[in-house]
Amino acid sequence: MNHFSSIIGHSPELEALIRSAEIVAATDVTVLLKGETGTGKEVFAHAIKNASKRADKVFLKLNCAALPESIIESELFGHKKGAFTGAVQNTQGLFKAADGGTLFLDEINSLPLAIQAKLLRFLDSGEYLAVGDVHIHKVDVRIIAATNADLPSLIKNGAFRADLYYRLNVVPLELPALTARQQDIEQLTTHFFKLFEKDHGINAPKFSKTSLKVLKHYHWPGNIRELRNVCERLSILYAGSVIEPEHLPTEFQRNAPEMDAKDFTLPSAGVNLDTLEANLILQALDRTQGNRSKSAKLLGISRDTLLYRMQKHGFFTSL
Repeated sequence: MNHFSSIIGHSPELEALIRSAEIVAATDVTVLLKGETGTGKEVFAHAIKNASKRADKVFLKLNCAALPESIIESELFGHKKGAFTGAVQNTQGLFKAADGGTLFLDEINSLPLAIQAKLLRFLDSGEYLAVGDVHIHKVDVRIIAATNADLPSLIKNGAFRADLYYRLNVVPLELPALTARQQDIEQLTTHFFKLFEKDHGINAPKFSKTSLKVLKHYHWPGNIRELRNVCERLSILYAGSVIEPEHLPTEFQRNAPEMDAKDFTLPSAGVNLDTLEANLILQALDRTQGNRSKSAKLLGISRDTLLYRMQKHGFFTSL
């Protein structure tokens, strides 16, 4: 059974990520999922759990940005009766509830420093103390953490513990932004339209070729989550219809490419593809002042793919 079948797409960046995730899932190692907001980190966390030996065990989630420090400690580790005002009974935390299973800590970058220290202790020993307790608890819980922030930068600013980062970063998996997965957009829209056709009892619309071209040129700040929301809106407004560019939200029309311009035509004399690729990479690096992440986004590829192609063209010896 393919536990990663819920992840839609066949771009090289996504398939490489899935291969790594399948290998990781077979182990019990801590996983750190990195990626922009809306790239599907929770979907990957579920897939890793379902492909692991803990598949039939509990899967619990905590959004570390959703609770204040005074509550999040009790939520994670539990508390003893009388530990603080309002603690009228003993309460088990998520670690105890997830014993034998998997705990997904989303937005780990928002975890307060004091709680980071307690999480580090658990990762090192499997032990923790409930709030107000003097007895050590030991549980068997696999941690999958996720972040949309640059943790090394947070470490430099004193907002994240370096030792916790190294402990979490055993196997980092970086989810590509949707702009790096342009060839997956059509498949994703088809998937979402079928989903909303069933959910809302309507006939699914479809995008015209021109509309799809607009979608592929859009910058997608909300990534797959934004694409899903757009598809749901259009499914309701244009059920059973062909969606043209003028039907798209205004932000897409503002960012649409010049659709009346001619597509690139191969010259009759041909081109040197390697030279063309190298020239485009140099233009992207020049436009972004050497920022490789931004250059990769301009070129519609992942940062790792850009680094590979820079190495192929010998840029590291010439830049």
